[in-house]
Amino acid sequence: MSTIAFDQFALTRIADFARSLTRLHQASRRQPIDDDQLDREFNAVCMSIWGYTTDDFSDDLFSLEDHAWLDSLDEAHARIFAAEQGYDLVDDHGMLTDWWGYCWMILAEKRGILNPENRAAARAAIEDKYLAAPNVIGVIVGR
Repeated sequence: MSTIAFDQFALTRIADFARSLTRLHQASRRQPIDDDQLDREFNAVCMSIWGYTTDDFSDDLFSLEDHAWLDSLDEAHARIFAAEQGYDLVDDHGMLTDWWGYCWMILAEKRGILNPENRAAARAAIEDKYLAAPNVIGVIVGR
């Protein structure tokens, strides 16, 4: 018998925040959906849960061990990891399509990476990247 038991009612059910994104993924099986639209919906889910998105921190803030662990992550281990951190990656039809991205967010939260200083640095890096592109004369940022 398993030694791991989770109170399902104590977990944050990410699927409750991701209904619109799940519908988009289902629609993408029948018709083309713009990747930017999927990204916006994923970011909306992350903002609803954590108040941050994957754009709000640099991948460099994770250790090499964290990167290796994330790269080797499968659905079963992701589900256990998420539950250990208080999150549920399953909806009524199985694992959420974006489970891997949610694991990035969960790990970032666990490592203390989700903070205003890292957000400011990540946003500055994005602005610098855009400004370095040819024919870009400015970046408009909503804050």
